[in-house]
Amino acid sequence: MGVGALSFGQRAEAAYRLRLAGATSPFWRREESTMNVNEAINIEDLHKIARRRLPRIIFDFIEGGLEDERGLTRNEAAFHRHRLLPRYLVDVSTRDQSQSLFGKTYASPFGISPTGGAGLYVRGGDLMLAAAAAEANIPYIMSGASNASMEEAMKRAPNHTWFQLYAAQDPEITKALVERARDLGVGALVLTVDVPVSSKRERNLRNRFQIMRGSSVFEAFKLKPATIAEALTHPGWVLDYMRHGGAPTLGNWAPYAANGASPKEVNTFARSQMPFPGQTWRDLENYRRWFPGTLIVKGIMSPQDAVRAAGIGVDGILVSNHGGRQLDQAPAPLDVLPAINAAVGDKVTLMLDSGVRRGADILIALALGARFVFFGRPTLYGAVAGGLPGVKKAIEIFRGEIDLVMAQIGCPGLAELGPDFLWQEDWQRNR
Repeated sequence: MGVGALSFGQRAEAAYRLRLAGATSPFWRREESTMNVNEAINIEDLHKIARRRLPRIIFDFIEGGLEDERGLTRNEAAFHRHRLLPRYLVDVSTRDQSQSLFGKTYASPFGISPTGGAGLYVRGGDLMLAAAAAEANIPYIMSGASNASMEEAMKRAPNHTWFQLYAAQDPEITKALVERARDLGVGALVLTVDVPVSSKRERNLRNRFQIMRGSSVFEAFKLKPATIAEALTHPGWVLDYMRHGGAPTLGNWAPYAANGASPKEVNTFARSQMPFPGQTWRDLENYRRWFPGTLIVKGIMSPQDAVRAAGIGVDGILVSNHGGRQLDQAPAPLDVLPAINAAVGDKVTLMLDSGVRRGADILIALALGARFVFFGRPTLYGAVAGGLPGVKKAIEIFRGEIDLVMAQIGCPGLAELGPDFLWQEDWQRNR
């Protein structure tokens, strides 16, 4: 029987067996590197391992931006434009990177951003992120499009889980989500405002990624032959996907779908509710009334919007352009941070995400006015590369780099960090 006559599942199984046997196959592309998580020394190493382990259609969903992906480049380039100015003859024999935030002291000045669909990349991915955050004593923001539920995350990391709110078309569902988060006692409610509509993510469109969210593997893989062939070079992921019956459900939305709804039906229902283009400042006022705990707005990029949010009484602003996935011509969050800090820095707590890949990036953001920094893709790379140990590895890498850079610039504690640690191109402004 020829290869063309085999079912998709048979071809996946055949490719997997060929890989185990070390045989060559038109479905199996031997990898140039065999690096494992334990050998990774930076986030880029985890990035490479993760890319090898996922079919391109899935990895592109993690990696991609939208349109020309200029925003992705801009986010990282913003950090590259800054230089840290070292100050020597300072006693840095001991260094402390702990940081207080909303009345709690965390071991490091960073946390995990919300990243939807983690359970599709690696089963149980959301709870891996939560568990690693709890062990490392850093905050974890559970995505509003997570596969696990907020209840599950709170069981795993009760003192470190925050929840990202995507407003629903049905205001009763939005209120129910807020009340669930309130009653569970999540550390913070993080309202994301930068997704009024779905963006044009061209990698996903070319890959027909939307089909991948079906519950049946045979339905999900009504894809281009080239996409199927490439997926077969990652049989471990394919077989795991098939073994679990396809795409995982969006756990936080299950209570609002029809009774007995399948994972596919829950996901379809959630997509009918998100995004909500009608959300306004009046809704933010409602959320402030409904949620008595720490309320953060994620996605604000305008100083004027920051002033208005502060006036409503939010506790924090997470300056973000959604990792370069919503508006390709938006500025990098790091570039707008100083202006927002000047506008509201004494009224709300400022945080930042998007484009963070090095410990030095985190220190640069803190020097420019952020109190805390978040990142999403790096810990996803870790989860895909090595499960929970991989997430821990990503955190360890950032933590180690921060410690080394603090020593190099003469900064034994984060309280001393400020603009004086950044080189100004106008040299007369340096002190």
